[in-house]
Amino acid sequence: MTVFDINQIQKLLPHRYPFLLVDRVVEFEKGTRILAYKNVTFNEPYFTGHFPQKPIMPGVLILEALAQAAGILAFGTLDMGADDNSVYYLVGIDRARFKRPVEPGDQLMLSVDITRRMRNIYKFDAVARVGDEVAAEAELMCTERLID
Repeated sequence: MTVFDINQIQKLLPHRYPFLLVDRVVEFEKGTRILAYKNVTFNEPYFTGHFPQKPIMPGVLILEALAQAAGILAFGTLDMGADDNSVYYLVGIDRARFKRPVEPGDQLMLSVDITRRMRNIYKFDAVARVGDEVAAEAELMCTERLID
């Protein structure tokens, strides 16, 4: 199994701070699955407004973190990275469920499995956990598109 650090992740994804939401890949099985994590810290910019009295990571950002892990899995499977000629889009989210709040100090584990691939369209099963507890889960659909 392959492990990616932040420098390798940045070669695969175009996202940068504050929108890069994957810190490390701890397991990577080409064409199959990925396990990555996001360290959730109190200084994340969204915590000042969501919510000041009880900081919680927005659900849409948990889904975005899962989508970024899916992007790493897809690009890593294709042996290519993000470049100036293409972008990897999240094009569908089905069956999204949020089961546990994610708070500063949590380590969000991102588990993504490829369930289907047709040309440049991928479907994934994605689960975000904190410890043994499921924080969120969804089916994601993503595609690579050329930039005009």
